[in-house]
Amino acid sequence: MKYILVIFIIFFSACSVKDYEQTKSKIIIIKSPKIKFADLGYIRNSEKSVELELFLAGKSIQKISINHLICVDDGCMSKGGFNADYLHESYPSDLLQNILLGDFIYDAQNMQKTDDGFIQIINNEDVAITYKVNSQSIFFKDKKNNIIFKIKEIK
Repeated sequence: MKYILVIFIIFFSACSVKDYEQTKSKIIIIKSPKIKFADLGYIRNSEKSVELELFLAGKSIQKISINHLICVDDGCMSKGGFNADYLHESYPSDLLQNILLGDFIYDAQNMQKTDDGFIQIINNEDVAITYKVNSQSIFFKDKKNNIIFKIKEIK
């Protein structure tokens, strides 16, 4: 009985209110099988969690919280489950979090440093990814799976 209570608390705390250390407003474009969005959004993060809140005409329309689970309006799921439902099942579990934070993906595979960030080009049987990060923007495009993330600073 004690273990069930612990599991229950851990599961429901994944979607609880977090104290974020940084909040940044960005222009966000997302194109995936389940999410199509182009407008203002907020990326909030702390050491262990990230939240993406999407706005359309000043109204919050979607919130994605990432901790040890990923929580969306439909509920919480594993990171792999989120990738399978919203992105592509072959993606590493930390891909979305790394994109939102501008961190390298796929364990820095094929990473080339640039003057202002880095570029990664990853091609295999499942993906054809171009990923560029610099001080003004983050760009992720998977040609094989037709998925795009563009995150730009607001000037």
